[in-house]
Amino acid sequence: MCGCPHLGVPIWAIGVSPIAVPPFASLFASTYSILLVSPFSGPNILVGTLFIPLNQQKDDPTVIRTAVLLAAVMPTAVFGGEPRRLPLHNQKIDGEQAWLTLHRPEKPNGTAIIICPGGGYGGLAMEPEGHGVARWLNEHGFIGLVLEYRMPRGRTLVPITDAQRALVETRKNAADWGINPQQVGIMGFSVGGHLASTAATHFTNLETRPDFEILIYPVITMGEKTHRGSLENLLGKNPSQTTIDDYSSEKRVTKRTPPTFLAHAIDDRLVPADNSRLFHDACQKNGVLSRYLELPNGGHGLSGYKGPSWDAWQRELLVWLDKVGH
Repeated sequence: MCGCPHLGVPIWAIGVSPIAVPPFASLFASTYSILLVSPFSGPNILVGTLFIPLNQQKDDPTVIRTAVLLAAVMPTAVFGGEPRRLPLHNQKIDGEQAWLTLHRPEKPNGTAIIICPGGGYGGLAMEPEGHGVARWLNEHGFIGLVLEYRMPRGRTLVPITDAQRALVETRKNAADWGINPQQVGIMGFSVGGHLASTAATHFTNLETRPDFEILIYPVITMGEKTHRGSLENLLGKNPSQTTIDDYSSEKRVTKRTPPTFLAHAIDDRLVPADNSRLFHDACQKNGVLSRYLELPNGGHGLSGYKGPSWDAWQRELLVWLDKVGH
């Protein structure tokens, strides 16, 4: 296996075998070929064929460099393609598995965003707040990774364990997935925003710290302005004040909290916009770069994931990501 310095991806050179020389390759007087397969395109997808002149060996450095060049001019074959759903843990935990679905653009910019759909810690809105958002990010060069996290059901640490594992695995596979390990952010909608903000305020080391966070109509607090169903699903019906404070993300902000983008409609009655205001204010007090976009309407879910307010946060997010260097 060799690496492609242009794209930052590995290429597997396999299937070396004698072949007949096709007319278009006759000037090489070739008798061997190397089939080039990229891990991005799945185990059985041919990226290209390299013909080797008679006077060269298949392990000649020149051949390897040519193979890398061939792969570098075929970015749509290396990237793009169907999403890949990958198990997050080595084995099931209590009979359950979390999943990470990798959505790759044809021309990635190196920045990855882990997406946490909402669902009140009782389910997941996988399409509108997950895969649909990942496809939109792909249109702008970002690699989207949709996190299918496990439900807590009385196990408070389960969702954050999955989110932290997703951050670690994304960085671990950064070279293979075409990602800059210093440009890995996390994004969440509704209670997925609570999970994303928890990851941004409960990290234990650089591997589990997101480089930035994006919170769209998020649940932030477990206090007075919380979404009661989310609180009970995560913490139980009668959590202690200490537990409530520990999972109220606005109380966990420090100067090490990553840069944050928030968007919330002022007419959201399910999850009040005070949630975003609380987090933004905490960021400002601690010197954390933050942008809060207050939307005039759309309620929770922003008019069913469409319309002016939905378009506005997407437009403003792209501006903000460019401003902060992603």
